Amino acid sequence: MPVEITNLSGQDLRLSWLKEKLAKTLEFLGLADREVHLLLVDDQEITRLNMLYLGRPYPTNVISFSQREGISPKEQVKHLGDIVISLDTALREAKEYGLPKKHYLLSLAIHGLLHLLGYDHEKGAYAAELMVKNEKRLLEKLLGPHGQKLVKFVQRREYMPAKLAVNVDHVATVREARKVNYPDPVHAAVLVELAGAHGVVVHLREDRRHIQDRDVRIIREIVKTKLVLEMAATEEMINIAKEIKPDQVTLVPERRQEITTEGGLKVKGRIAKVRQAVEELKEAGLKVSIFIDPDPEQLKAAAKTGADIVELHTGHYAEAPGPEEMDLELTRLEEAARVAKDLGFEVHAGHGLHYGNISPVAAIPEIEEFSIGHAIVARAIMVGMEKAVREMLCLIEKAR
Repeated sequence: MPVEITNLSGQDLRLSWLKEKLAKTLEFLGLADREVHLLLVDDQEITRLNMLYLGRPYPTNVISFSQREGISPKEQVKHLGDIVISLDTALREAKEYGLPKKHYLLSLAIHGLLHLLGYDHEKGAYAAELMVKNEKRLLEKLLGPHGQKLVKFVQRREYMPAKLAVNVDHVATVREARKVNYPDPVHAAVLVELAGAHGVVVHLREDRRHIQDRDVRIIREIVKTKLVLEMAATEEMINIAKEIKPDQVTLVPERRQEITTEGGLKVKGRIAKVRQAVEELKEAGLKVSIFIDPDPEQLKAAAKTGADIVELHTGHYAEAPGPEEMDLELTRLEEAARVAKDLGFEVHAGHGLHYGNISPVAAIPEIEEFSIGHAIVARAIMVGMEKAVREMLCLIEKAR
């Protein structure tokens, strides 16, 4: 038999459909005379294998063990190798991404098979693009129109994970609730970096409701990755930014009565005013981002301001009342990310993202960085800051 499947996961699963589709895959690849073994395990076993062979002490969805390693390309092998899939992780991810379970299992098996054949998305952008192209082609042949949702998912899932900048505002929120000197967002910034985050975000508001001027100044001195200063485009804040010189300024709308930022900056109809602020900040040597709704018209207006980055407002996606509305908002974000990239922006995203909703949006390939704060600080209360950051980083990395 060209395909053998062994289920050691402890979960009952009908495997005939998967076996048939994998055999068809070998036919499409001109490898009908070759053999492959698919092993289904649980998270505990794949964690053991991931640590033993790759030095990664956590579960993953699929690992491949090729029989072709060390063999000349001209030499033929009957048995291509073994594909190991964690059924625990696969079913959990299928639910997170809203994909049919058997379709997602097939995509993981094909991904593993391509690894057996020498494709490797970790060898650079071209290698990743080539692997995605082959995955899409095979899934389209195998599933036809029924696999459109999965093909779209694979298409947007590139293999360079987005970065994570952690907003420490709400550490200051806890401090300001009692007007004491603890907990200190400066300490949080150190822990965030130690955990592997790519940057620290602070929002210095006009009313100083959480982050204080002192916080920004000290964090600027100690941060080793990058400091992102969120702020309104006011004269006071522009002067502070020019003095402190963060690595990036993100212009956001601000109203005193709001609990948190409620939407993106309205650029359309205010291009000249926003451009004036952007130009002043860039003259001071600062990289400038605009926090903006995922609206192509607003993005086109932002392109006329000279900003370097747009951060897509993900609040409507995060607050969607049901799966259909969430899918609609995800589609809006995908389209906006493509438009922003085509306009020449570096694309970031944030607002309302948490451990339960990050995965689908983290798979959008155009998004290079996420800004996440409240969810991480809330989780840190329970598990500690470093663990909370690492858990979020893991979800972002696994999404591609």
